Formats: sequence, C-alpha cells, structure tokens
Amino acid sequence: MLPSVSVTAQSLTFEAVCRLLVQRRLITQEQARDAVVREDRERAKLLRARGQRPGRKAMSTEAVIHPAEILAAMELPLATEQEKKLTEKMVMETLAEALNLPFVVLDPLKIDAKLAPQFLSRPFARRHTALVIAATETTVTVAVADPYNRALIDDLVTYVKRRPIFVLATPTDIQRLITDFYGFRGAVAAAEEQVAGGVVDIGNLERYVKLKRVEDIEANDQHIVNAVEYLLHYALDQRASDIHIEPQREQSIVRMRIDGVLHKVHTLPKVVHPAVLSRIKMLARMDIAEKRRPQDGRIKTERGNREVELRVSTISVAFGEKMVIRVFDPDNVLRDLGDLGMTDRQLELARSFLARPNGLLLVTGPTGSGKTSSLYAALRTIASPEVNIVTIEDPIEIILDSLNQVAVQPKIGLTFAEALRHVLRQDPDVVMVGEVRDEDTAAIATQAALTGHLVLATLHTNDAATAITRLLELGVDPFVLSSTLVGVIAQRLVRLVCGDCRIETFLTPDQLSMLGLDIDALSASGREPQLMVATGEGCVKCRGTGLVQRTGVFEVLAVDDKIRKLVIARSAAKDILAQAKHDGLMTLREAAIKKLGKGLTSFEEVLRVTVEA
Repeated sequence: MLPSVSVTAQSLTFEAVCRLLVQRRLITQEQARDAVVREDRERAKLLRARGQRPGRKAMSTEAVIHPAEILAAMELPLATEQEKKLTEKMVMETLAEALNLPFVVLDPLKIDAKLAPQFLSRPFARRHTALVIAATETTVTVAVADPYNRALIDDLVTYVKRRPIFVLATPTDIQRLITDFYGFRGAVAAAEEQVAGGVVDIGNLERYVKLKRVEDIEANDQHIVNAVEYLLHYALDQRASDIHIEPQREQSIVRMRIDGVLHKVHTLPKVVHPAVLSRIKMLARMDIAEKRRPQDGRIKTERGNREVELRVSTISVAFGEKMVIRVFDPDNVLRDLGDLGMTDRQLELARSFLARPNGLLLVTGPTGSGKTSSLYAALRTIASPEVNIVTIEDPIEIILDSLNQVAVQPKIGLTFAEALRHVLRQDPDVVMVGEVRDEDTAAIATQAALTGHLVLATLHTNDAATAITRLLELGVDPFVLSSTLVGVIAQRLVRLVCGDCRIETFLTPDQLSMLGLDIDALSASGREPQLMVATGEGCVKCRGTGLVQRTGVFEVLAVDDKIRKLVIARSAAKDILAQAKHDGLMTLREAAIKKLGKGLTSFEEVLRVTVEA
C-alpha cells in the first residue's frame, strides 16, 4: 500500500481514493476537491436509485456505496484525455495496483456459481460486497471492493476457517453476480430441493415410464417465481432477443440469443423445468395443463420507463416441452432511419422513396435481419396528424399511438389479403403489409400502390433484385409492377467490434481475395496489398466473441426506367442486379466491406453475413 493512501479502521475513505487518483494523474487536484464536496449529494442519488433512504443506517442486507461507484457516477473527465470519462473499472484497477492486489474482471461463465453460497450468506455477501470465486482446502479466493473491511476479514477467518485471498473487482460486477448466483441459481436450487423426489421423469423417451399419476408442480411456488423474475431481468440486461429453455436427457439448458448468436447461460435441474415453464405460461395466459400441442402467448411488462413485450411459444420435443421467448425491447426496435446503418447515399434514396405520395416499397431479408426495425423507422419518419397510416402485422410487434395497427387472425379468416381489402376502405394514405406471402396479398398490394397509396411491404429474399422476380413469380402483372415499384431495400445485421478488446490488424492477400477485392488495385509500388481492419480478442463484455451489438448493412435499389424495362421483359434477377450495379448500386457485400474498412465490424462477420454478388 502507498503511504499516502490512508485508510480507516473499516474501509478506504473517499478522500484517500481521490488523492490516489490525483497521484496517478487520472484526475486533477481541482476535480478531487470538487468531488469531495459533491460526495454526499452523489451518494444520496445512488441510495435513492437503490430504493434506500439517504441518512438512514444501512440494513444488514444492503450494500454500502463504494467510492468507486460515486466517482463513476460523477462522470469526471480524465485529466489527460478530456473526451474520456473516469469509470468504475479505472478506479478499481488503480486501487489494485496501489495496494499490490490482483484486479479481475468477473466472468460468470468461468466461475462456479455453487461456491459462493457455500461460504457466505447472501445478506453478508451483499452487505460487504464480497463474492467467493475459488476455494481450496485451506484458502478461499474472494472478490472484494474493499480489502480493508475488517468485519469481512474477521468473519472469513472465524467462520469459513480458511485463509482469505483477496482480489479486487468493481462493486457493480460483484453485486451483479451476487444477484445472479444467490438469486436465479439460488431460487432454482431451492426449487429443486423442494420438488426433488416428487416428480417422475416422463420427458425422457429413452427411459421406462411408470404409469402413475404425476402431480403438477405449483406454478405459484415462490422459488420458481423468483427464478423466472431473475431470468427475465438478466435477458433484458444482456440485450437478448430470444430466450430458449430446452429440455435435454438429464437436465435443461437456458440459451439466449445476444446480437444474433445463441449463448448458453444457465443449466436447470430437470425437475425444475416444468415448474419454470408453468410459471411463464401463467404469465402469458397459456394453458398450463397442455404440454403436447404447440401454444403461443404474450407477456407485457415494464423495464424502467418503457414497455417491453415478450412473445412466448412452446412446442413438444424429444425430452419434454421446449419454450422460446422473443423479447421486443423498444430501445432495440424503435430507431430513427438515420441510425440504422445506411450510407449517406442510401439514406437519401430511402427518404426519397418515403416522400412519394404513392408506390410500392419493399424491404427484404431473412428472418432476424432487422426488417421490422427498418419498417418502423420508415413509418415514424412519415407519421404525422395529417397522414393516416395503417399496418397489417402478424402479430403486432410494437404498439405505437401514431399508427393504426391491425393484427392478422387466420383462425377467423382475417389473412393479410383479407385485412388489406378492408384496410383500403379505411381511407389510408400509407399501408404497411407485414409480409407478402401469397398471390392475393401481392396483387392487392400492387393495386393499392397503383390507386394512390404508399405501400410498404416485406419479402423473404436474399437481395433486392430477387424481390422483383419473386413478385413476378407470385403472379403480379409486370406492367403493374413496373408502374408501382419505387424501390427495394435489402438488409442484414452485422455485429460490431467490441470496444473493450479491440485491436487493429491487416488482412492477408488470401482474405482480401475471399472478400472479392481487386488485389492488384490495392497493391502499391509492387508491395503486398494491405488493408487495416479491426478485430476483437474476446472479453467478458462480448462473451469472448470479440463482437457486441449490431448495425445494418443495406442494398438500396431505386427503380428507374432501365430497371422498369427489365421488369416488363421479365428479366432474371442477375440481369436486374447487373444493371443496378452499373448504375451505382452498392451490394450487401460491398456495404459490409465498407464497414470493415472503417473498423466497425470484422472480416469473419462480413463473410458470415453476406455472400458475394
């Protein structure tokens, strides 16, 4: 420990941490004095955010606010780099270096979640911000935020009876894993203990089935309620778009699709699986007793100040009932048109399409390519009190007050085509058709565009040119299509390079060739062709993938006279694409390479998401 870093009998003081940061030139002397003055006010804000009353003595189950949390909340500019802010991680790394202790970034996938509850109670761990992350017969490795906490040291020595080895971690990370390990996993363990022995395994088709009555697990069991709550909160924190709860032979696994890729995040005991599904079914107003037929349901909840919708689907598989929950978070779905990832030219074209009083605009791409976000962004661009916008969706993704949204209901005969017929009698200015699936929908959509409406619709095709030939295959008259179609937007989603583990590198000639780039054009003075790009080494934030969050890559095809002639002639998609490229079309692959060159995405991601045109 540095002599100038004074500590109290219990913990590091806020003033001592500020002095250390000044010594290490992370903040200035003036910033430190200002921070000391603001300390009480910022501490009170953090306490209120946690639901605690400032000035009241903390209960045994409540964590003490750490100086690093207060300093991070102040968002102080760094002394040497004003554009960067002081973070909790920077403060704890500096403390670790000064105190000669290791600093660790806690990765829940690499820590045995069963260890922590064996050594420390949840209230004790929460109060002292301490988490056991490893143990031997004589020692316990404890991640702490304050290694001078005498009460923690004494209790570890007295009750655990093992020598504590301290490592530093951020208070936020420690508290988050306490919630995870003691919360979801603790609730699951308690539920397993409660129901173990009372359930006969009827999901494993490879085992002998005892023909006796099996009592259903109570759906309102408190441990299961807690486990489901933790699971949903964790999914929202991780920006998951889908939650998969899958029964296997000996256990169940929980996987979450984050940034388009599935990650295994939890393992459930097999006896707990039916109870978890029953609880979610009850929330989604589904039939709890039905376990063989597929079911669908919806859950609406709040996250902060915004409404989040969860769409639930179940189906019977080999070892039981599988459930998938699709998460529709407005923060991810509702975005402005300019934030989707288009180039300036593509954005200009898209806005020109939307400015048309009538015509047909197609958005194409496979499932999960971001078509919904693009359509909502487009509709929000043109929404106003003077415009009547009607959408036909299956189902309605996000409810917006500025739109009149109709849900398709095939059970009562309300298909896309039938709904579109009735919508056209509602005096619409703009109509959005969730998906063109059949000849009737395609015909009515093009007729609506021909009679003075702006129609937006989606198709499942791989590129923009193929969307035109798909409509022709669905029986749309080529003369009508050439008169109504104003543009086609094809899209994909690519993951972005993680900022925490980002490094720069050069592509090899073979990699450049795989991208379809002209190696000779990239060569200069006979030197080996080089293109600097970014990649991620993998860290906790990106779950070891090197990539986090996503942006769109687009192919925007404007229908001009040359394209119209090809449509009337029923030309092949490759001929339409060739003409569009000759006129300046940027293909999906080229748009992705452009983002690669800017260091936004990786070489592997470009190859994964796009194919060479």
